[in-house]
Amino acid sequence: MSSIAKKSQSTLNTALFALGLDKGGRQPLHAQLADALRALILSHPGAAGTRLPASRTLAAELSVSRMTITTAYDQLLSEGYLSARAGSGTFVADHVPHLAPPAPAVPHHPPDPRPIRPFQPGIPDPALFPDRLWARHLERAWRRPDPALQAAPDPFGWYPLRAAIAAHLAAWRGLECDPAQIVVTAGASDAFDLLFRAALTPGDVAVMEDPGWSPLRAALDRAGLQTRPVRIDNEGLDPRALGAARAAIVTPSRHFPTGCAMPLARRLALLDWARSTDAWVIEDDYDSEFRYQGQPLPSLSGLDGLRRTIYLGSFSKLLSATLRLGYLVIPHALAETARAVLAQSGVRVSLVPQPALAAFMDSGEFASHLRRCRRTYAKRQALLLSELAPLASLLELQPDPSGMHLCCLLRPALRAVRSDAEISAACAAAGLNVRALSSHCVLPDPPQGLLLGYAGFDEETLKAAARTLVDVLSRAARKAFSTQV
Repeated sequence: MSSIAKKSQSTLNTALFALGLDKGGRQPLHAQLADALRALILSHPGAAGTRLPASRTLAAELSVSRMTITTAYDQLLSEGYLSARAGSGTFVADHVPHLAPPAPAVPHHPPDPRPIRPFQPGIPDPALFPDRLWARHLERAWRRPDPALQAAPDPFGWYPLRAAIAAHLAAWRGLECDPAQIVVTAGASDAFDLLFRAALTPGDVAVMEDPGWSPLRAALDRAGLQTRPVRIDNEGLDPRALGAARAAIVTPSRHFPTGCAMPLARRLALLDWARSTDAWVIEDDYDSEFRYQGQPLPSLSGLDGLRRTIYLGSFSKLLSATLRLGYLVIPHALAETARAVLAQSGVRVSLVPQPALAAFMDSGEFASHLRRCRRTYAKRQALLLSELAPLASLLELQPDPSGMHLCCLLRPALRAVRSDAEISAACAAAGLNVRALSSHCVLPDPPQGLLLGYAGFDEETLKAAARTLVDVLSRAARKAFSTQV
């Protein structure tokens, strides 16, 4: 049987088994069934030749007698809608009466996924994903699943995964925490939605960095919070600019998107502000494991001991965004409120990958994977900077000690003739995804720069994309200069 025939049979049989017959109705059951089956055949032009269920099978499914089924079949056999084949069963007739030829099928093509183009930031290289190891852990977890996996799930997530995350944070981020403080989430947006409801109240003021992560503003709006953007400098957010607020959302280890790190003096001042004003500091630690010079900086939450801080982490950049896995680390004081919020809203994160990820982390393979990615991404950053050397008079090209993208500020010569938004549009026309730094700002007079992601692209792709970028910017600068002359 062809795949098309199998699909037609499955579709018709599914509809047939879903029929509802009114046993208290005025029309006999066999007549109801004949009418319904006739309508199904007419509404499924591709069902010609489809085998119908045996009378005993259909009678059991519809909870009627076998006589009801055979009487309905006999009626449609006499009308020419069905045909009987000795020893094979009952089939929809090849030529159904009163049925016009079906209109030509319009081929349906699913939309192509949006391509990932250089230099999209924040994208890990899918070729580095440990497919075989991951498949092995996933198969082991669900071949003979732990009985707890099939019981009512803990809304905070699979406990062994939370324990593995706690061990990872202690080793890599200097953050000591109890697994009971960890909530597994479906990524950053899910984490922000949860903590805004658990820790804040609609109308509260929340400070966010400018430039900053654009989706965060939408999450704050959904929660009914007042957003106060504060322009950062080359040392990140200045706590002296905070004023009165209920929360400050920061990326201290590596500011997004500029890449600068908050020095220790400012971190301590930020924690003093939180304690003196009874405010929360929400630390978004999105890719600090990828540090190429020295060890990752200690987390802000580690300095605070999770008293006035909340920590966000994610696996989307460490493994793959398709896993939709992240986590929150919250103070013990917020645990009861967070559980109440989850009980009301429901849990969005899937349990399926959690035991596999826990085993992957416990085995030591996760740490090996991170070290391999770190070595690869460091080489790619160096390669990109080398390939962009011809643009040194137009862009500030500085190595970054960590991260997955470069933030290259426009030098005065280029800034005088082109905005970063204009350059971004020109790059898009040339097939590149170059984000403008100003697109992450809401305050006036935004800084001008380009975000160049390198982690998700192999060396040859980076070289070709860099040549295109050099050409686009060189032509833009020459054209602007000739116009001025």
